[in-house]
Amino acid sequence: MNFKDEMKQKVAQIEIILDEYLPAQEGLQKTVLTAMNTTVKAGGKRLRPMLINETYQMFGGKGDIVKPFMAAIEMIHTYSLIHDDLPALDNDDYRRGQKTCHIVYGEDMAILAGDALLNYAYEVATKAFDLAEKDQIMNVVEAIKILASKPGIYGRMWRIYRTCVSDSRRYSGSYRR
Repeated sequence: MNFKDEMKQKVAQIEIILDEYLPAQEGLQKTVLTAMNTTVKAGGKRLRPMLINETYQMFGGKGDIVKPFMAAIEMIHTYSLIHDDLPALDNDDYRRGQKTCHIVYGEDMAILAGDALLNYAYEVATKAFDLAEKDQIMNVVEAIKILASKPGIYGRMWRIYRTCVSDSRRYSGSYRR
């Protein structure tokens, strides 16, 4: 099998995993759930979940315990894209040739969808505990600690902050407040 075919197959498997872990679009919060799910499912290379799975297997991992982490990392990535596209940051109307979340659902729903995806990602990651054997519990704990630290104030948010500060100095000569 060539690289492109193998990549397509892996992306298709990841799409199935995402479908398994995304919330049902129902109830009073249906609009925000639809915004979350639609944006996650808007396409992409799915490199982050693919890398998690490949690394897991490379170190001898077997079974489904990795699947919640694969879904969670894609949810975290999508949250960051939703927030990056907002008018207060990059103000993008299109991503991957499709209208962005805030254009389709409104800025308020986009903010809620991004926040919900970030929080739901951790809820999904904890489902690995249900799949873990007793001797794997601490591995799940460590994986969740790593997952939780990367989008935070010393990870992704710090990089966004630096970009905002850099952009605001370039355009206005001072920090945006």
